[in-house]
Amino acid sequence: MPQLAVFPKAYMQELVKDGTMSLQQWVDLAAPLGVDGLEYYSGMLELVDRSNWAAARKQVEDAGMVIPMLCCSPDFSQPDPELRKQEIENEKNWIRMSAELGASYCRVLSGQQRPELIQEEGLNIIVENIEACLPEAEKCGVTLILENHYKDDFWEYPEFAQKMDVFCELISRIEHLHFGVNYDPSNAFLAGDDPLELLDRVKHRVVTMHASDRYLLSGTLEDLRNEEGGALGYAKRLAHGEIGKGLNDYDAILGTLKNEGFDSWISIEDGVDGMDQLAASVKFVRDKIAQHWPE
Repeated sequence: MPQLAVFPKAYMQELVKDGTMSLQQWVDLAAPLGVDGLEYYSGMLELVDRSNWAAARKQVEDAGMVIPMLCCSPDFSQPDPELRKQEIENEKNWIRMSAELGASYCRVLSGQQRPELIQEEGLNIIVENIEACLPEAEKCGVTLILENHYKDDFWEYPEFAQKMDVFCELISRIEHLHFGVNYDPSNAFLAGDDPLELLDRVKHRVVTMHASDRYLLSGTLEDLRNEEGGALGYAKRLAHGEIGKGLNDYDAILGTLKNEGFDSWISIEDGVDGMDQLAASVKFVRDKIAQHWPE
């Protein structure tokens, strides 16, 4: 049966930018949710100092949870080769951070969709950079997970491999025991793609999942595809919402994963409107897991 984690989506500014929330405060907020784990972000201010990693892990484990995965945002599409080398070193450091935090999974991204970067050149560069990180991942016992991503909160451009066809081509070029997919159905909508079609194409590579939901503020999905698919900036027609009340078909998603033998972590990336919303999303996903993976 999959295990359930949560990500502090509503508190990224406080944990990553201005430091007005401590990791201990986040643990204390999340503990009553009764989840199995907390997904962390590599840019959390308290994690910058390596000497804090062991204490961060202990805080979570003392609360009866674990840190299963680390959310990282390497920008592998940097035009400058020296900057790309630095991104590789950053990711290797985050792999080591993952291992010390007790996490089995560490996210990788393709990088930003810079206007001057042509697709084939970008794919070659990104594959080379991800493969450069795999020996460190194997050494640390960590699996790199590539997410079908939209855009890091602190990036200028959307993800290079945002579109389904580019994402699928990218993962087809990397075969390694310590590499897989972190599937995010909501990000497919932001790319103008069908999340169920994407899942059907990558289901054999999925090792973790992000759960969230989106709803349309106006118009139709076709309007979204025509106007916002792959556009710079966040999609104006879509908003975060409580899981189960948006566009995603979680019965179809979880049914597909169950049939594929999925038995790993689902991390909830929602609750942007507060802890009550996050608690409702946790209950929805927990009930769906119990429905699709009956004991």
